[in-house]
Formats: sequence, structure tokens, C-alpha cells
Amino acid sequence: MTRKKKILIGTGVVVLLAAIGVVNLESIVSASGKIQPKTLVNISADTMGKVTSLAVNEGDRVTRGQFLLEIDPRNLRSRVESGEAGLQASASQLQQMRLAIESTKVALTAAEDNYNRQANLAKAGLTPREVLERAENDLKSQQANLRSQEQNLKTQELKIVQERATLSSAKYDLSRVRIESPINGIVTRRNIEEGETAVTGTMNNPGTVLLVVADMSVIEAEVEVDETDIPTVSLGQTAKVTIDAIPGKTFTAKVTEIGNSPIQAAGQAAQATNFKVVLTLDGEIPEVRPGFTCTAEITTAIRKDTSAVPIQATTVREVIVDDKGAIVREPIVPGAPRRPVAAAASELQPGQSRKELEGVFLVRDGKVMFEPVKTGIAGDKYFEVLSGLKDGDVVVTGPFSSVRELRDGALVKAEPAPGGSSR
Repeated sequence: MTRKKKILIGTGVVVLLAAIGVVNLESIVSASGKIQPKTLVNISADTMGKVTSLAVNEGDRVTRGQFLLEIDPRNLRSRVESGEAGLQASASQLQQMRLAIESTKVALTAAEDNYNRQANLAKAGLTPREVLERAENDLKSQQANLRSQEQNLKTQELKIVQERATLSSAKYDLSRVRIESPINGIVTRRNIEEGETAVTGTMNNPGTVLLVVADMSVIEAEVEVDETDIPTVSLGQTAKVTIDAIPGKTFTAKVTEIGNSPIQAAGQAAQATNFKVVLTLDGEIPEVRPGFTCTAEITTAIRKDTSAVPIQATTVREVIVDDKGAIVREPIVPGAPRRPVAAAASELQPGQSRKELEGVFLVRDGKVMFEPVKTGIAGDKYFEVLSGLKDGDVVVTGPFSSVRELRDGALVKAEPAPGGSSR
């Protein structure tokens, strides 16, 4: 596509001519954001206590399972030892209860035998009534004693279950005082010093983040994309990412995540609506750090050898159309002043209506004529033309203010453009 002429329109306004041709177009969505690792772990304390051992510094590389730090284990170790001793005492007491129940069962059997014997003697009139009653009371007492001991045995068994759970919890807490790295990565932040106290979190108060470990083998760029561009962004699209802290280098990436909800900006009103888009960068970048500012250019569409028109050639006009959508053009009378469209459409014919259309001004027989066009993707300088023009058509382009003022029938006077042709 070339611009070979400058033209003088009627009143002396100078614009340019451009011939419609075939170009390659690439639609780009630009956005800025921050560099983040795909995997980042905040390490907090599960138990409160003083840090007695700290094995890493900020910037150290660590491997999964590597020892990082330890919180004073003495209180928790005492809890475990106390729990173990209490469990042993409860188990011994349970055994004593079982022996006591066996003894009571023996006494109950003897009481039952004595009662049956006295009952037979009483039937024969060979024993006093009070002896039978005493045997019956002794039997009932042994039965009640056995029921009480069996209930105490069940209570003791439940107590042991509870003590085992408490001991298990204490052992788990004791195991958590030794903190190891959950992933391979780099210690990107250390917020604790040896001798300081680590605080656990509550519902409304998060605990102390002791260390931050980031896996820098997979880097992501989290950028904010304007809502008007989000419909054109899809998973798998390629992008170019530049990092402010690493000038002179461009990194390739792909879209791997698109937010479904807008980013909430707390405390700010009347702000543009943006969505988070995550780009995964190709390869490792040793010098990168989490939080680096970055800019991304996402390629949302590519057109090879497509018809295109300069962006500055397009404009919007309110025109009169008939019932078939064709423009009803006002007759051009040489020397007569041009009326605005609104005045020309003050009394519309049946089936006619006013409509805003996007289009360009074509040059035909030394005059300009507005022609609606349907555009596709937009590059940095050109719009893709889907319909309305054909290769070889010449359109008027130039400052938007000049093109906006054009009217059908304006005369064109072509002159050589300074500097020759340009793309």
C-alpha cells in the first residue's frame, strides 16, 4: 500500500491519498502488570514460639524437604511427655478396673448361690426369713456393684480415647515446630530473625509470614486488560513480554488464564474496569524477581495478505438509508452549498431512516464520495477491510479533523506528496 499524492480539497484542506492494497495485519492488545512465579508459598507458623534455629537467608535456593527453621519445642515436648505419662496411668487404672470387675463377678456368683440355697431352705421351713432377706440384699448389692464398675470401665475407656487424641495432637504440634521447604525454589523473602517470636494466625488476624519460597522455574506475567479488549483474548494466544528491570530483552509467552470477574480496586471510584490475564513465559529467566513490572503485547489475531485501509481514513457519518440499507445520496449541484445530513433528512420518504455508518471517502472522477465499509481487526496503522472496497480503490486519508469535514462531491486536486511514497 502506498501514498503517492497529496490532495487539495475544495477550501484548501490538504490530506493524502492512499491506494487500497494487500498487507499483513496483526491485532495487538497491550497491558501492564507484575511478574510472579507460578508457584509461591507463604510459610507461616502453626504454633507460637521463639525461633531457635534459622538455616536460610533471602535469596538462598532450597529443595523440597530441606530444613528451614525451628520454633522452640520445649513446651510442646513437655505436653507430649505429660500426655504419654497420663495415658500410661489411665491404662494402668483401666486394668485395675477390669480385675475389680472379675472379683465382683466372683462375689456375685457366690451371692446368687447363697440366695438360691436360702430360698430352698425357706420353702422347707428350715431357715429364718431374716436370713433369706439378708441373702437377697447381698445379691442385689453385688449386682449393683457390678453395674457401677462396668459403667466406670466404659468411662475410663472413653477417657483413654480422649487422652490418645490429645497426645496425637501434641505430637503433631511438636512435629510442626520443625519447618521444611514444601517446594524447590528460592527464598524470596525472610521476615523473621533467630530469637524473634513467631505468631500464629486467627480468623481476623493472619499469622506471621516467616518465609516466602518461590518456584522460579515457571514464570508468569499477571497483567490487567481493559474490559473492551477481553472478548478478543483467548487461551493459548502468544504474547511478547518486556520487563522494566531487564531492558533490551523481549520474552515470549502464552495466555494461560483469563479472569471471569473484574479486578476489584478498593477505595477507588470511577476507575476503568480491568480483568486479570495470566501469561506463562517460555523458559527460565534467572535474573527475574517476583514483583518486577512488565508490559505485555498479546497477539489476538493475524491476517495474512488481507485488504486494509489506513486507520486515519475511516470516519463515521450519519446518512439516510432506504429500506434495503442503501445510502440515499443528495443530488450534487455544482456551486450549491452542502446541507447537513440532519437538514436533508427533515422529511424522510417512506422506508428511509437516518443511520450512523463507518466508512471512508473514495476518490472517483476527481471527487470524493463516502462509502460504508465493514472492518475487521485493527493493526497499529491499518484496519482490515471485510467488505465495501476492492483492491486498487483510492481513499482519502490524513488528519482525522480534515477527513471528518469532508462531504460527498468535494473536488480533488492532486499534487505530488513530499518525500515520495511511503508504506
